Amino acid sequence: MADQVEVLKDVVIKFAGDSGDGMQLTGSQFTNNSALLGLDLATFPDFPAEIRAPIGTLPGVSGFQLRFSSENIHTPGDECDVLVAMNAAALKVNLRSLKKAGIIIANTDGFDAKNLRLANYADGVNPIEDNSLEGYQLIKIDVTKLTRESLKDFTLGTKEKDRAKNMFVLGFLYWMYNRDMDNTTRFLTEKFSKKPDILESNIKVLKAGYNYGDTTEAFTNRYVVEKAKMKAGNYRSIMGNQALAYGLIAASQMSELPLFLGSYPITPASDILHELSKHKNFGIRTFQAEDEIAAIASAIGASYGGALGVTTTSGPGMALKTEAMGLAVMLEIPLIICNIQRGGPSTGLPTKTEQSDLLQAFYGRNGECPMPVIASAAPSDCFDVAYEAVRLAVQHMTPVILLSDGYIANGAEPWRYPEVAELPPIKVYFKTELGDGEDKFQPYLRDENNVRPWVVPGTPGLEYRIGGLEKQNVTGNISYDPENHQLMVKIRQEKIDKVAFDIPDQKLDSGPEKGTLLVLGWGSTYGAIKTACNEMQAEGHSVSHAHIRYLRPFPQNLGDIINNFDKVLIPELNNGQLIKIIRDQYFVDAIGYHKIMGIPFTKTELKEEIKKLL
Repeated sequence: MADQVEVLKDVVIKFAGDSGDGMQLTGSQFTNNSALLGLDLATFPDFPAEIRAPIGTLPGVSGFQLRFSSENIHTPGDECDVLVAMNAAALKVNLRSLKKAGIIIANTDGFDAKNLRLANYADGVNPIEDNSLEGYQLIKIDVTKLTRESLKDFTLGTKEKDRAKNMFVLGFLYWMYNRDMDNTTRFLTEKFSKKPDILESNIKVLKAGYNYGDTTEAFTNRYVVEKAKMKAGNYRSIMGNQALAYGLIAASQMSELPLFLGSYPITPASDILHELSKHKNFGIRTFQAEDEIAAIASAIGASYGGALGVTTTSGPGMALKTEAMGLAVMLEIPLIICNIQRGGPSTGLPTKTEQSDLLQAFYGRNGECPMPVIASAAPSDCFDVAYEAVRLAVQHMTPVILLSDGYIANGAEPWRYPEVAELPPIKVYFKTELGDGEDKFQPYLRDENNVRPWVVPGTPGLEYRIGGLEKQNVTGNISYDPENHQLMVKIRQEKIDKVAFDIPDQKLDSGPEKGTLLVLGWGSTYGAIKTACNEMQAEGHSVSHAHIRYLRPFPQNLGDIINNFDKVLIPELNNGQLIKIIRDQYFVDAIGYHKIMGIPFTKTELKEEIKKLL
C-alpha cells in the first residue's frame, strides 16, 4: 500500500473518451466531491457536436476539464496536470493541452488496432507502447478488463458491464487524490434505486478502482489539496444554466409574479427548461413549444396577462424570435429573452462557445427596436444577472436580453447562495383603476422614466387595444402619422437610455484608476482576463481590468473610465463586436483581440497580447 501523500495547491484534470464512456458524469462527480471538500473549482465540459459520432473517432471525443485549488481561481486552467484517455482518439485530441511531465492514465483496451486506426494513427504506431510519450508519467490500466473481472459474478451483459468503466477510473482518482467516495455512492443509490443490479455493479466497480490504486505497484504517489479560503457562507457547486434558472425563480418569488417559460429546446440553452420544469412547487409553468416563434409568442402572452414571461434560446433561435421581440418592444411589456450563445452562423458549432451575438442583441430586429442588454460573466454570476434582468424588465416595462454562452452555461464553480434578506426588492405596480383627473384610460401615458402602466387584461374600465402597429402617443390608438411615428421612436429609445440611471456605475475589477492599459471585457472572458491582469499587475505592469455587465445602455461613467487610459484592449470570442460599439459611442481607438475557435481564451495568450501593447 502506498503511503506517500504530496500536498498540492492546484490541480487540473481532463477526462476524455468516447461520448459513450461517461466522461461528463465522471467529471461532474469528481467536481461535486471537490466542492464538498471546500475547494475552489472551475470546470470546462467539452461536448462533441454530433449526437452520436462514430465510436473511437476524433469528432466523437467528449471531454471534461476540472481545476480544483486551495487558492482562489477564475479559469479551468490553460494546461492539464492529468489526462484520462479512455481511447486513442482521446489522447490524440488532448495531448497538446497536457503539461510536460504530466500524468496520462490510459485505458489500454482503447489502444487496440481498431481504435488506433479510427484515431488516424499510422499503421504500426501505438503511442502508449512506442516511447513517444517519454517525458510524461504514463499509467497504463486495462480498465475494460478490470471492470469485467470485478463484475464476473453479475449476470449483466458485456455492454452493461462496460458502461461501468468510468466508475473504475473515478475510484482510482478518488484513491489518487485521497478522497472519500460517499457522495458518489449516494448519487448512484438515488439514480439507480429501482435498478439494483446496475446500482450494485457501479458501486462494486467504483470500489474496485479505489482498491486497484491501493494494490498496484505501477503508481505509488497520492496527492491532497487543502481547503480553499473563501468568504464565509453556505456554498454549493453550480453550473451557469442552473444559476440562471434559480435567479429567475428568486425574481419571481420576490416580485410575486408567476413565472412562465415558453421555450423550444436548443443547445446549449435546453437545461434552463429542464431545471425550471422541476420547480412547479414555486408556481412555475414551463411550456415546450413546437418552435421558437411559438415559444416567444407564448411568453409575450404570459407577460400581457400579468405574469413574468421568459423565453430561452441560442443564436439560431434568436433569429427566429426577432419579429416577436419587436412586438414586445411595441407593446412595451416586460419579457426576459435569454440567449445562451454558441458558435455560428447558421447551425455553426452547436456545442462550442462564442460571443458572437452581441450585435444581434443590439441591432438584430427590423426598425428602431431598442431594449436593454445584460451579460453574465461566470456560472455563479448568472443568478445575479437573471435577477437583475427581471428587475429592469418589470420596472421599466421593456423586454430585456440576457446574454450567456456555452462556456458559462455548462461550466461549474462554487456559489455562495444568498439569504432572502440579501436580495434587492423588485417592485411591481399594476394599474387597477383610473387616477385622479382621468376620465378615460390612456395606456401610453408615461411617468418621468417614460414607463407606461402595466394593466392585467379584463381590469374594469382599463380596456385598451393591443398589436404591432404603431401606437399614437398617450392613447395607444393605431397611428400612421409620420410625426407621431418619429416621436414614438424617440420616446422608446429615451426610455431605454434612462435605464442608465437605474444601474450601478462601472467599477474597475483590478488595477489603478488611471494608467497605460485598460483591458475591457464582457461575458465569459472574465476569468481569463482577470487572471491575466492580476498576474501582470503582480509583475509590476500598469494594467487595469474592467468588465461590463450592462451592455445597453452602458453605465454612465464608462466613458470617463476609458478616457483615463492610454490604450484600451478589448478581447472577445468573436470577430470584433463590442469594440465596434465602444468606438462608435466613445470615439476611442480601442484595440481588438479576437478568438473564434469555439474555445475560451487562455490566460497565457492574453498575457502575451498585453505584453505586446505594453
